[in-house]
Formats: sequence, structure tokens, C-alpha cells
Amino acid sequence: MATSESPKDVSFSQGIRMMFYAMKPNETSFPNLDEVPDYVKQATPFFISLMLLELVLGWILKGKLAVRVDDALTSISAGILSRLPMLFFRSIEFSTYIYVWEKYRLFNLPWDSPWTWHLTFLGVDLGYYWFHRMAHEVNIMWAAHQTHHSSEAYNLSTALRQSALQVYTSWIFYCPLALIIPPPVYAVHLQFNLLYQFWIHTEVIENLGPLELILNTPSHHRVHHGRNRYCIDKNFAGTLIIWDRIFGTFEAENEKVSYGLTHPINTFEPLKVQFHHMHYIWTTFWITPGLWNKLSVIFKGPGWSPGKPRLGLLEEIPEVTGKEVPYATHVSGSLQLYALVQFALMLGFYEDTFADKDALSQATLLLRSGYIILTLTSIGFLMEQRPQAAILETFRCSVFLMLYWLNYLKPFIPSWTHTFEPIFWSMDDHKSWNCNQGPCDPKLWCTCAPPPPWTVTQDCHLHPCIGMITTWLIIFFSTLTPKHTAFRGL
Repeated sequence: MATSESPKDVSFSQGIRMMFYAMKPNETSFPNLDEVPDYVKQATPFFISLMLLELVLGWILKGKLAVRVDDALTSISAGILSRLPMLFFRSIEFSTYIYVWEKYRLFNLPWDSPWTWHLTFLGVDLGYYWFHRMAHEVNIMWAAHQTHHSSEAYNLSTALRQSALQVYTSWIFYCPLALIIPPPVYAVHLQFNLLYQFWIHTEVIENLGPLELILNTPSHHRVHHGRNRYCIDKNFAGTLIIWDRIFGTFEAENEKVSYGLTHPINTFEPLKVQFHHMHYIWTTFWITPGLWNKLSVIFKGPGWSPGKPRLGLLEEIPEVTGKEVPYATHVSGSLQLYALVQFALMLGFYEDTFADKDALSQATLLLRSGYIILTLTSIGFLMEQRPQAAILETFRCSVFLMLYWLNYLKPFIPSWTHTFEPIFWSMDDHKSWNCNQGPCDPKLWCTCAPPPPWTVTQDCHLHPCIGMITTWLIIFFSTLTPKHTAFRGL
């Protein structure tokens, strides 16, 4: 029998090893579920460190940055949205597992046995394989999982592009383990299985030699993320690639992979990234004749339509030439910097919300979640340079001002905002985002304005972002007035 030597907080060595599923049973065995560390939360600095390392190695090995700001922000935004339900609900993966364990378990395997630990490792990984495969082969499950595949890039930030809906189906595939595996052991391996899959989202590592036979590697997972015909519905493994070899879904990387959905969605809007396929299913369901066909729209493959096989026809997948250009809007460096700063400020607000969630009312949590979603949406609009972006960002800044004035923001946040607000105001030298320095299009009035001074003869209306500087001036002067120092909730 192994004995538990694991503290709540992991050491630096453990933090590195947990990213690669290299922890030992005696370090990660617990008698009670509430003693299991939140390994995913504690992995945050290692996520950041590995992403920075990928940037450096990508620059050294390939002569270019491995990450685009617009795509990376969209991926991290998806990860944030996927966690917001945790502010209001218990994890369905654990609550259902505990219910089955308490009501229907067949016998108790010892929680501190290395045999139990290794059996759970295999069981969780096999459960993940079948969940992942069904997430590609059942349309309603694909509606959730497609979020993860929507990026046309492949880097460590892509690993964070998670679905807000996926957890509501994945739990089903782990419930059989609850018949024999204690919940604390399951909780450990569910986290390690997720953490292992972070580092394989990279192009920096090409091939790992003999390890390619057993483990899921960056090469194998690149195939899984490809939209080339040979990549479709291949390599579903989480940690061990042996499941794909056993069940006939393995494919080696043998030509350049183009990433993303077979029909790219071309957007950085976080809510559309999450829910666009659900909308597609809804509309297709109502226009498809016959009850059986309607049900097939939901439960057969994403490529199915009447008269086709369950998973659709591979020859209908668009051909890939290798010259595909990922969706981009060529955002200026100053606007990218502004978006990064606002995103970082929002992250501070987001982390504070999770840290204080037990002390906050449901109404406060709803308001904070709404502000987080508003911020992510506004940043997506800015990255796309949408006509509505300036209006939405001005509104968001007004909400920010209200939260600060009512003491729902910690004092350091506005101080940083004052420092970086001029970036937005000075970006592009006040030139239009969409006019390309040419004649203004009246339809783009909310982002289209020539350099000052403005005259009544111009076709475009006054740039609404002027309202933003007024908002920030109010914030600036508000810091000069006495305020309560306490940070509060409702």
C-alpha cells in the first residue's frame, strides 16, 4: 500500500511533472475528495510559462511567433466562458460520479493502492477516448466540442479554447468507473488527463521517436485538429494513443496539416465561437422533413443529411491545398496592445470573482459574469474591427466606471487603466479602422472618421469613441475624490 505524501499545494517539481502525467501514486492518493488539490488551478503559472517558452522556441526554430493576438485572445476567452458556470453550479462530472458511487458501487477498491491508481489512469483515459469520439460522431455533442476545433492556429493557447457545454455530456462516459473507483482517485486522474493534453497543442515539437507508439503526442494531435480529409475523425486519444490503434481510428501525420473546422467560422466573437453550431442544428432541425430525419440531425454525425451514411461522406469535405490563409483582420499593433491590456484587467476581475464567490450573492455573481462576457465580446468586436465595436467598447467602459464608482472593483485596477487608456485614443492616428484612409462609407459611421478637425461636409458622423475619453476622464477625476477603501460585493 502507498501512503499519501501530498500537500494541498504542489511543489515546483510536482507542478512540472503533473503537466506530463509524471506524478507518483504516493504523491497523489487521498482518502477524501475535499483533500484533492485543484491541480488545474495550480497549473496556471505552468500554462503561462510553457506558452512563453513556445513563443521563444517558435521564434528561434521557425523565425516567427507561434501565436497571433486575435486568435490567442479568442481561445483564452473560450476557456474563461467555459468556467463561468462553476460560479453557480457544482461540477456535474463530480456530482454525478459521487451519486453513482454512493448508490450503486459494487465494491470498494482501496484508495491508497498503486493498482487502483494505475487502473483509474487507464479507465479515465479510455472513458475520455469514447467521449471524444462521440463528440465528433454525434451532432449535438459536436455542437459543444467544435469550439475547441474552431481555431485555425495550433499552439498552446488553442488548448485553452474550451466549450462551455461539453461538460454536460462528458460525465456520462466516466460514470461506469464509479462502480469500483473511489471519487478522490477519479478526481486526481480527471485533472491529470486534462493537463497532459495541454502541452501536445504545439508545432514546436515535431516527433518523439518510440514514444509515438504509445503516447498521444503533438504529431498525433496535430492530425486530430486537421481539416485535411485524411485527418477527419482520427486520433481521439487523451494520453495513450493505443486506444486509437486498438479501435481503428489512428492516423499518422504524413502531410502538412491545415487546422480548424472544415467550414471556418471566421469570427473572434466568443459567443458565436461557442454556440454557432447549436444554432445551425436548430435551423436544420426545423427545415428537415420527417421525424426520423429530424432526430438524425441531432444524433447522427455533423456531416449527415438524408440519404447519406451516419457520418456523412468524406468526399464532401472541402479539399485542402496547403495554402489556406487563417482568418485575420490585420489589426494595428496599438489596438492589439489596448486589447491585451483590457483583457489583463478583466482577468484580474475574473480571478477576484472566483476567489470571492462564496462571499458574494447570486445577483452579484450574475452581474460580474455579465460584465466578463461583455468585455470578452467587446474585445472580439475590436479584433474584428466591427462597425459596432466603438459603441460597445464605450458602453463597456461606462459599466467599468459604474463598477468602480460603487466600489465593486479593487483600487489597483483603474490605476492601471489610466496608464494604458491613451493607447486606444492614439491608435491609428485617429484614422478609420475600415476606410483604409480612403473616402468614408456612411454605413461604417460608428468606426469611420477622418483625422481631425472634422467638418460638416464629411460623409461620416463623429467617431463615437470620442465618448470613451470622456468616460475615462471621469474615472480619472473620480480617483481624486474621497472614496470608501473597502472592496465590496452586493
